[in-house]
Amino acid sequence: MFERLIKKDLFKDFLTPRRLRRILWYGVYMLVVLIVQDMVLTQIRPGGVCAFIPPAAVAAVAMFEGAIPGVVFALVMGIFTDMFTPGTLITYTLLFPAIAFGVGMLAQFFVNRRFMGFMLLALAALVLTALVQTLVIALKSAGSFAAIWTALLQTLWSLPFAALVYFPPAKWIE
Repeated sequence: MFERLIKKDLFKDFLTPRRLRRILWYGVYMLVVLIVQDMVLTQIRPGGVCAFIPPAAVAAVAMFEGAIPGVVFALVMGIFTDMFTPGTLITYTLLFPAIAFGVGMLAQFFVNRRFMGFMLLALAALVLTALVQTLVIALKSAGSFAAIWTALLQTLWSLPFAALVYFPPAKWIE
């Protein structure tokens, strides 16, 4: 049976030059998002709130590529976001793939893959991320949910920057 699978060359077209080029572009996209997040957005803090765009980038990739490629991208993005964010251990490594799977499934069946659909999905991803951040803070500080207002402000401040992460993946899709 296994010999038949090999003879049919099911794995022949797995890594085509086109797919390798797309993987490279998404790697560059991830690097740019993380650099902008860590070097630019952490310096702009109106009201003490920092914009957080990696969930929107995860939503953009999952929306255009689908659930499974989005989960792979989100897992790598989550690992690097956890490495660059102080005070997190595996928060984003677990959260981002769940967001990507949900966004990928919603985009496949229910949400139009246009800008307004992306903004709704990015808003949901940002709200979910802010709520998880609040929960992590509440668990560390004995049940204090005072950070919920900060999380809501972070979500609102992140939305204009989330609009910018839509365009690179939208351009790469035929």
